[in-house]
Amino acid sequence: MIKRMFDIIFSFFGIILFIPIFFVVAIFIKLDSKGPIFFIQNRVGLNGKIFKIIKFRSMKSNSENSLTVTLQDDNRITRVGKKIRKYKIDEIPELINVLIGDMSFVGPRPDVPGYADLLKGKSRNILKLRPGITSRASIKYANEEQILMSKEDPIAYNNEVIFPDKVKMNLNYYQNNNIWIDIKIIFATLCKLYE
Repeated sequence: MIKRMFDIIFSFFGIILFIPIFFVVAIFIKLDSKGPIFFIQNRVGLNGKIFKIIKFRSMKSNSENSLTVTLQDDNRITRVGKKIRKYKIDEIPELINVLIGDMSFVGPRPDVPGYADLLKGKSRNILKLRPGITSRASIKYANEEQILMSKEDPIAYNNEVIFPDKVKMNLNYYQNNNIWIDIKIIFATLCKLYE
């Protein structure tokens, strides 16, 4: 209950605070490439319910669903997209998802249905959590695109190394979480973004 109230209050004021950024980013996206301002995609949320995540579009139109992983120098990413992805500005619209209850500030990053289907046994407890904008796994793999770019088979490395490690970390969060841990994760995320 406290966590949900925290999400509602801070996402509401966050949206108001970021309204000027919304307009500026929207203008740059439209000037940079053809396509919509927002990228909307089905993700798996609380209790396995599908919801639509809202992000600023950072890739060329109709190309964001062509691969399951993204590399640092992916040619699908637009010029503006590179900038907004670097500082996670593309994720600011997720505050809307937080406000309406699809997401939380802290929780496992929501997977596309194919990856969520890979969760078996006790790992499915992760789906009992509201997905988040950030998590310990997000902090650890903040440079995930760079890591994957250095691998001979990025998809295999993601599936065999990164995804299982994220599951392990998210399961640990499921077993040990409270509002103070969330606040620490939020501050750690901000420090990681601007280190």
